[in-house]
Amino acid sequence: MNPAAAHIVVIEDDPVTRTALAGYLASFSYRVTECAGAEAAERVLASDSPDLLIVDINLSGKDGLEITREQRARSEVGIILLSGRTDDVDRIVGLELGADDYVCKPFNRRELLARVKNLLRRTTAMRQMARRIVHFAGFTFDTASRHLTDSAGDVIPLTRGEYELLRAFVLNPGIVMDRDRLLATITHRQNGTNTRTVDVMVKRLRAKLKDDPRTPRIFGTSHGEGYVFTAPLA
Repeated sequence: MNPAAAHIVVIEDDPVTRTALAGYLASFSYRVTECAGAEAAERVLASDSPDLLIVDINLSGKDGLEITREQRARSEVGIILLSGRTDDVDRIVGLELGADDYVCKPFNRRELLARVKNLLRRTTAMRQMARRIVHFAGFTFDTASRHLTDSAGDVIPLTRGEYELLRAFVLNPGIVMDRDRLLATITHRQNGTNTRTVDVMVKRLRAKLKDDPRTPRIFGTSHGEGYVFTAPLA
């Protein structure tokens, strides 16, 4: 995506943080809209379709988690949450609700910019998938019909969870995704499900796609972090 075409909405009730962040992003040719809270953001979202939301969790009134939940139900807009708290609860809840990334305050502006660029690349890839069909490593994956076939045209059956996990991978090629993030993509989970479920499902996908974990072509492992989809998409 051309940075000049990307529209970022910063939803932050602290004016100093909001103005500084908006000015920094604008210096890289992004189009930036500042909002002091949910009400102002909703007016912007009603008349425009931004590419990315940067949302403070601890807004007065409707908070960032509620904004995330509402927007994720309506669109695939990129969402980065900001929080002054460092505990894992907000991060996990935010990712469960559909946020794409989470940054703790005080943050390094260059690191945040790198996250913005990565997320915009991913949302661009999602738009390019409007045709819904992708090809990788000899496989054809129709993300709308959940149809996966091999090079011979034979159907490879996927459970709902396997489909959702594979879809998350192809929407985020080349991006290391931790287990919490991957687990959040699986909608049909039972109580007590934990991140080890992701390891089991990746193992199943590797078996179905004949992807040897010792020399992976499709699902790479980033030790201590998570997994990354490494196959080129066509």
